[in-house]
Amino acid sequence: MRPLEGRLALVTGASRGIGAATALALGKAGAHVVLTARTAGGLEEVEEKIHNLGGTATIAPLDLTENDSIARLATAIAGRWQALDLLVLNAAMLGTLTPVPAIDAKELAKLLTLNVTAQQALLAAFDPMLRASDDAKVIGLTSSVAQRPRAYWGAYGASKAALETLLLAYGEEMKAISKVRVAIVDPGATATAMRARAYPGEDAATIQQPADVAAAILRFIAEPFPTGFRFRVAGSARDQVEAV
Repeated sequence: MRPLEGRLALVTGASRGIGAATALALGKAGAHVVLTARTAGGLEEVEEKIHNLGGTATIAPLDLTENDSIARLATAIAGRWQALDLLVLNAAMLGTLTPVPAIDAKELAKLLTLNVTAQQALLAAFDPMLRASDDAKVIGLTSSVAQRPRAYWGAYGASKAALETLLLAYGEEMKAISKVRVAIVDPGATATAMRARAYPGEDAATIQQPADVAAAILRFIAEPFPTGFRFRVAGSARDQVEAV
């Protein structure tokens, strides 16, 4: 079954982890997937896997924090397609886990640029194409620390809290004038490179894998959901206190 046949999806941070797994799932389901990340080699590997599954994809290596990169991407995509049906905002950086008084100002600015400013720029750039879709969905990846602050996670948690506010506000703005619906997905404890940085020494086999999160996202978007819906993938007692 290819329930997303004929649909166009854009996935950020698609060269590895949850982004790559989600792109693979969407491609297998029939969507044409535009893959973005800084690493061209990783994107090429994901693109090849999608093709091997019978899907189609286009890679767009870029740094979302560069001044005009998002605008150039939007112009290129709009030149080939009329509408964007699914936007998965996955790209993010963790930053250094440190007490709030010790947060480095330059690193915080870089973190907020990617985790917040670039996300708003993506919404702004692709808003016309999302509105042109008859069933557009925007999925933003978040973390439990956005709503439950944790010691040493202040910078990352603040960026995710800001992202959630932006997404939910956009959803409220769109629900009466378009078919765009917005949802926030908290993947829970997942074996990613980011989590490995936060929890060195953890056995990745003891937590869920990126493919598990991707499968849950695919099931989620297949059904109607109200804009502003928040979805947590993991549900065990341990996951309820994990951040990434």
